[in-house]
Amino acid sequence: MFTGVVTAPTPPTTTDATGTEQPDPWPALWALCIGFFMILVDTTIVTVATPAIIEDLQAGVNEVVWVTSAYLLAYAVPVLITGRLGDRFGPKNLYLVGLTVFTIASLACGLTTTIEGLIAARVAQGLGASMMTPQTMAVITRIFPIERRGSAMALWGATAGVATLVGPIAGGLLVDSLGWEWIFFVNVPVGIVAFALAWRLVPRLETHTHSFDWLGVALSGAGMFLLVFGIQEGEQYDWSTITGPITVWRLIVVGLVVLGLFVLWQARNRQEPLVPLSLFRDRNFSVSNLSITTVSFAFTAMGFPLMLWAQLVRGYSPTQAGLLLVPMAVMSIVTAPLTGKLTDRVHPRTLTVGGFAGLGLALLLLSVVLAPDTPLWQLLAVFALMGLGSSFLWGPLATTANRNLPPQRAGAGSGVYNATRQVGAVLGSAAIAVLIDARLAANGLSFSPSEGGATGTTLPAQVAGPFTDAMAQALLLLPAVLALGLVAVLFFERPRHFADAPARDDAGADAEPAPR
Repeated sequence: MFTGVVTAPTPPTTTDATGTEQPDPWPALWALCIGFFMILVDTTIVTVATPAIIEDLQAGVNEVVWVTSAYLLAYAVPVLITGRLGDRFGPKNLYLVGLTVFTIASLACGLTTTIEGLIAARVAQGLGASMMTPQTMAVITRIFPIERRGSAMALWGATAGVATLVGPIAGGLLVDSLGWEWIFFVNVPVGIVAFALAWRLVPRLETHTHSFDWLGVALSGAGMFLLVFGIQEGEQYDWSTITGPITVWRLIVVGLVVLGLFVLWQARNRQEPLVPLSLFRDRNFSVSNLSITTVSFAFTAMGFPLMLWAQLVRGYSPTQAGLLLVPMAVMSIVTAPLTGKLTDRVHPRTLTVGGFAGLGLALLLLSVVLAPDTPLWQLLAVFALMGLGSSFLWGPLATTANRNLPPQRAGAGSGVYNATRQVGAVLGSAAIAVLIDARLAANGLSFSPSEGGATGTTLPAQVAGPFTDAMAQALLLLPAVLALGLVAVLFFERPRHFADAPARDDAGADAEPAPR
């Protein structure tokens, strides 16, 4: 179905300044963003449905934690491999296969009657998402000229940022009105529409048939699984024994060792490495990967203490708690077009320094103003500032990372970038859970974060104050982590296309940049 036997309709075209007909890349990007938005929403949408799933499927808290853990593991571990598969078999083909797997798995999630079936279906969802995500960035890199990628990546970045915020909102609305099954059923019609649009609008791009690095696949898959599993499940097992001689720390150490062997093999492989280390010779690619890790860390970690405080201290329903983030989402959407234009014209250091400063300041203010009786307008203003700051991070970082990649490296670069983003999310969720436990204990409270959302009750007044203090103190970790990203982006270089864009018209988009 996806091997090109049936010819897809011809995508829309436009005419450039020389009168030459060229494919119009924007409809393809919009089609890809629909599916990309859907899979990112599913990384956070389950959190507000946890109490309903526990009650309906008669499951324990630890079992329901695996509903999210299984998805993130199946999403993060293969993403290096699927990025490279897109280079070999075509990004459109792999995107459509992944979208089909994700949509069918979503239907299975909603129809299941056991917690084990739900976890298995979520694994399939994660595999589908891992096939889709790298292809979106790879297609942008290959269909947009280098001087216009900023606007395209701004839309991609806004999609990623808004999706992480819409998850709790959409989850609350669906759970409160229709039931937890509908957080999965809603993906079915969206997936069908996304498939039709991608089939019609996304062009089939040239594939690159090379030898495949199977040893690299095995090492990267094993290393990523051990590292991500250890970090993600560390809090559940109190960072100690999982079973027998297997401990959380041993898993993490072994994962790091295996990933070290993977990097060594990539350096020694003279044929076709899974991750060409030459990608990191581009300073902007390396800096962007480090920076997006801190951004993903902060956004993933922020939701945990915030949602606990909103529901347990303020007594908000899941829907009301999710709606607190609306100003952030709206601000990200409104500023995305401006960010895209600036990304193609302004030094990335200027944009991202402002983004990190704005986002870090907003999180610091949130920690300062958080109290049982904080006025609502203060919270909304802080979240609006977060949206403004993040809009100068998601798109510009993705654009700068992939700006100079040649087409044959687009899949590999996209896989690396998305892998680091996912690892940042896992680190954020694990770190904030540990810190919440520590700050609750320091404030004289005994409380498990993984059980907080299942109570459905408001904390007594004498407990609400210390609990709020613990959440506010935990939030201070996030601006500290973002400070690392701020320091990193100071090392951005001036984008090459600023200087040699006129020469590219004659030399071609894939021409080597002029020597420095």
